[in-house]
Amino acid sequence: MSTVLQDIVNKKHYKFIDGEGLTWQECVKISTESLIADGSVSEDFYKQIIACIEKYGPYMVFEHNVAMPHTTENAEGVFKTGIGFMRCKKLIDFGKDEDGEQKEANLFFTLCAANSDEHMNNIQQLASIFANEPLLDALAASDTPEDILKAEKDFPGEDD
Repeated sequence: MSTVLQDIVNKKHYKFIDGEGLTWQECVKISTESLIADGSVSEDFYKQIIACIEKYGPYMVFEHNVAMPHTTENAEGVFKTGIGFMRCKKLIDFGKDEDGEQKEANLFFTLCAANSDEHMNNIQQLASIFANEPLLDALAASDTPEDILKAEKDFPGEDD
């Protein structure tokens, strides 16, 4: 069975951008482009993610500048379960959370769910990635799909 990062590379669900001058809304849209390209989601799927963030705040921005843009399971415009990865060179400002903490991200793991079992498996694998700071640092420095795979090889999780 392949890992989340291997799936991201195999399915070409990755993007590397500078991010200079972009809003979080623009970055969320860009983070869905690789999922749109292979028919995983519709072209306007990103609008649902933006609506969720505008309604609930930047709840999906975690420690170590990681964002996990997503919307509800079986959202409209989702045709396949998957994860898109995007690395921005610049930190993207998502504003403040309900506690007044500034939320910024440069690693985006954008989720789409058509199958709840696959979706839960993806989230479990992402949780181990998010807990692996050396791996996150290596992913933040990545510029190619080969860099993603090398980062995973160099900094395997505890389960690997």
